[in-house]
Amino acid sequence: MNVVAFCGSPRINGNTEVLLKEAVKGIVDAGRSVQIYNLNVMKIKPCQDCGGCNETGKCIYHDDMDQIYEAIRAAHRIILASPIFFFALSAQTKLMIDRCQCLWIEKYILKKAIDGGKLGRKGLLLLVGGMKKDIGITCADACAKAFFRTVSVPENSVLSYTGIDEKGAIHSHPTALKDAYEAGKKLVSIE
Repeated sequence: MNVVAFCGSPRINGNTEVLLKEAVKGIVDAGRSVQIYNLNVMKIKPCQDCGGCNETGKCIYHDDMDQIYEAIRAAHRIILASPIFFFALSAQTKLMIDRCQCLWIEKYILKKAIDGGKLGRKGLLLLVGGMKKDIGITCADACAKAFFRTVSVPENSVLSYTGIDEKGAIHSHPTALKDAYEAGKKLVSIE
């Protein structure tokens, strides 16, 4: 089983990354490995909406997205972890998602969806935000759902935590770390 995780947080060892590490720990304890991509340090050009992928479903720009495309295509399980900034996914996360326009073209225009094989494809969305209102979760989740649909992940679960702002504050949440650990284990279980 191929499992990939995309960390969209710019803050090293911040709340989002801590939550992701707990989910990864659950996956590893379940006997699986995970390839983690730290989007903040990757060289990714923004989508240019140039139409270069319209005929082939392949982006004409070559940068670190090339390895992300490969990882997405091979994945059976995908984790997307992002802080919530201004009621949305982080810029790092959105940048990667926008560059998946070529995969949207491939699926919806060229009718070549990514095949999940016998293990299928599932996702997990991890969101952490400082605000106390749920609108940030709602907006970020809507964008993430569009990403998951585009990359042929028909089923995904969401763990979201609001009111978590200061670095390390996620450690004080009564259930967040345990929830993430269990969500990681569940993501890779075959039932």
